[in-house]
Amino acid sequence: MDWSDEGIVLAARAHGETGLVVSLLTRDHGRHSGFVPGGISRRARPVWQSGNLVEVGWRGRLPEQLGNYSGELREPHAARAMDDAIELAGLASACAVIDAALPEREPHPAMFDGFRAFLGSLGHPGWPTIYVRLELGLLQELGFGLDLEKCAATGSTDDLAFVSPRTGRAVSREAAGPYKEKLLALPAFLSTGGLPSDEEELRQGLDLTGFFLERHVFWPHNKPLPPARSRFMESLQR
Repeated sequence: MDWSDEGIVLAARAHGETGLVVSLLTRDHGRHSGFVPGGISRRARPVWQSGNLVEVGWRGRLPEQLGNYSGELREPHAARAMDDAIELAGLASACAVIDAALPEREPHPAMFDGFRAFLGSLGHPGWPTIYVRLELGLLQELGFGLDLEKCAATGSTDDLAFVSPRTGRAVSREAAGPYKEKLLALPAFLSTGGLPSDEEELRQGLDLTGFFLERHVFWPHNKPLPPARSRFMESLQR
């Protein structure tokens, strides 16, 4: 059997003397791996860099087999990020988190579209904000979406400043009262829209998504957040 699809390269590792095993996020077939014969060659290797958008074909004798990939490069996002160390770290983090979090061969077209939007934002000032929203979208897609639109205690949409670590729901500054030390910070840009006002707000957004990704997605499988995400956080603090 065989199929064709659009795919975003998440990871590639050498297999055998000349091949690669490549993990893609495809629009219609979800996160899907396949073998690329000759994938480490000088001509083929640039195609299979993490973050690149490819037009891909998969072929296997049985659906459950690894199968073989063939593909053509459509958008070289990896090469475009090479000149900016922070962008490259953000790209590597996004690929690693999605590769580790999404179940294999389960379609998530909304996640594909969100990831493609993030890739298109690279090179623009607001790309780190899109990264945070990509992780929020990943939580939503996996059934652990956060409710950041109104206060869990009062229903108010004003002055939302915290998130309950237990429920993932927003809490206003007034309702938090003496419990605010036990709550997570909610940066304003996630409740009101727009861009972070400073680097501290951006860090708060990444800390928030990181907390819930660890709690709901990685810890249940005895796994930490991917090291690439920690490196991305470190690069933002330099």
